[in-house]
Amino acid sequence: MKTVLNSITAVILASTLVACGSSSSDDSSDTSTPVTEVTGFSYDATDLIENVTEQVIVDGYEMLNSKAAVLHNATLTLLENKNEAALAAAQQAWKDARVFWEQGESHIFGPVDSLSIDPHLDTWPLNTADLEALLASNTTFSADNVKNFDDGVQGFHTMEFLLFGNGVEDNDKSIDEMTVREMEYLIACAEVFNIHTQSLVDAWVISANADDEPAYKDYLLTPGNDKYSSELGVIEELVNGVIGIVDEVGNGKIAEPFGTSIDTADTSLVESQYSWNSLTDFSNNIVGVQNVFLGTFSDENDSPGLKAFIYAGDAELAAKVETQISAAIAAIDAIAGADDMPFRQAIKDDAGRVRIQTAIDALGELQATLEEEVVPLIKEWNL
Repeated sequence: MKTVLNSITAVILASTLVACGSSSSDDSSDTSTPVTEVTGFSYDATDLIENVTEQVIVDGYEMLNSKAAVLHNATLTLLENKNEAALAAAQQAWKDARVFWEQGESHIFGPVDSLSIDPHLDTWPLNTADLEALLASNTTFSADNVKNFDDGVQGFHTMEFLLFGNGVEDNDKSIDEMTVREMEYLIACAEVFNIHTQSLVDAWVISANADDEPAYKDYLLTPGNDKYSSELGVIEELVNGVIGIVDEVGNGKIAEPFGTSIDTADTSLVESQYSWNSLTDFSNNIVGVQNVFLGTFSDENDSPGLKAFIYAGDAELAAKVETQISAAIAAIDAIAGADDMPFRQAIKDDAGRVRIQTAIDALGELQATLEEEVVPLIKEWNL
């Protein structure tokens, strides 16, 4: 080993002498500067970061907060009127709020994590035993009380259970099946839910955690701080966010209840099973990825998203990711089949399982591309 190292050292020294002009050859007078090969690509991510922060993340949280207020009002109307129309309106208000939460899971970082808003709003599974015990108790259901309850008996899935029933046979709870106690609990949960969504908006646009701390969006918009040292850190955060939800949907939300066979499929693991809204949840998760990728909630906005960054480094890769995102959404939407089968039934159906496996495969391909091609691309970026 020592002999090999000595040989290598001799080669390096000889090369160095030649490079420094120590040779007595006629080329020793050549004073030209060696050309350094430039690799990678250049891209100014300022507009991208501003657009995704303001037009996707902040706008998305503001829409969630607006829908949460509508949901709270719908629960108040339900208690006042106690009819099928009021129940249907409250059920739809729950679904409308769910859209913007699920899309926002493509960027679960910052205050939604540090302020524990995610578990406050979306803890799963629901603790049905404690929920039913509370309903049977003499506890007063006010926002102040419910806010101090365990996360397992508040948030989206508590309201879902109260609005839609247990979801085993159907998701069509009637007004006759709903008690006044359930309505009162529902109202308190919806009020607390709206308090949390307002806190989330405030953290992004006013102060991230305290009066002396800036709005969280400012950390992204002006990198060079203790959270993001440069634009590179922001881009990494965005890419890791979309990878995280693609992984969670494919390998968690879908794969875990799906099991390894029809015999091991477990309906108890299906999220949003009471409303039969699971497939819509999964689809919206990947639509959220698409929003960050395109930098928009609609096709009308041509402002940049991650697609612009990837395109600057590799146009073919940008097209590939876009195609795979669309394919994953389409595969999830196709799981329901011609009979509009809910996910909890599809995992127990032979044809449904074939469609589910197609979706899992599509999500796996997207995740692999993001991890194996997009992440390395970031390292080639010349800031």
